[in-house]
Amino acid sequence: MLWRRRLQPIAQPVFRVYSRFARGMTLGVRGVVLNEAREVLLVEHTYIHGWHLPGGGVERGESAEEALARELVEEAGVKITSPPVLVALHVNRTNFRGDHVALFRIEDWTPCEATSVGEIHQVCWFAPDALPAGVTETTRLRIAEAIANRRRREDR
Repeated sequence: MLWRRRLQPIAQPVFRVYSRFARGMTLGVRGVVLNEAREVLLVEHTYIHGWHLPGGGVERGESAEEALARELVEEAGVKITSPPVLVALHVNRTNFRGDHVALFRIEDWTPCEATSVGEIHQVCWFAPDALPAGVTETTRLRIAEAIANRRRREDR
């Protein structure tokens, strides 16, 4: 087991408590990156189980698109070459009522060197109808939503 995954059950609750006091609302971004074969890019982190869409938090002074561009380079070695398409804005009430996530679709990109050290265990491409074990139902919904370019009514 990766050491960050062992630390995650302790560190994540501490971070959530800090976030609730430090911020009234948080904003994150996720990107559905598609290649020429219409496969979707997923990442496996070192600190949490499962496969996820690349993305992360929007930092103070960043726009959502700037944060997405930064996170894609850091986590997946993907440099956006044309504006991403905003698909939806969701509220993520699972961990924090004030958490929002902007979902983007990215079709125009070029590969580059990933800059994150120690955060990402694997980066792989998957057909949307053949996603790996460990992908959450919410991630499956977001992928389908981005490909269909429509928003589902359920916020998850």
